[in-house]
Amino acid sequence: MITTKWRFRSQIAAALLFSYGIEFSQFYHTDWIDSIRATTIGGLVLGFGFRLSDLVSYTLGVGTGAAINRYLLKKPGNSYHQQSS
Repeated sequence: MITTKWRFRSQIAAALLFSYGIEFSQFYHTDWIDSIRATTIGGLVLGFGFRLSDLVSYTLGVGTGAAINRYLLKKPGNSYHQQSS
């Protein structure tokens, strides 16, 4: 579980690894995982096919979220940002 005790860079790495893992899992096709993908929620979570553009989108999304967190939500005296620099 990601918590505020994790370093900021570790949180970014975890988000990227998770999203990349889901994307690369789309290379794996067996009956059991394809039956999960055939459901609405399974298709939304696991996707159907690998796309390099999705990796770019994940990277941009995590980067944007990290920038918003780091620079726009930063408040003076917030110990979270002081610890995780």
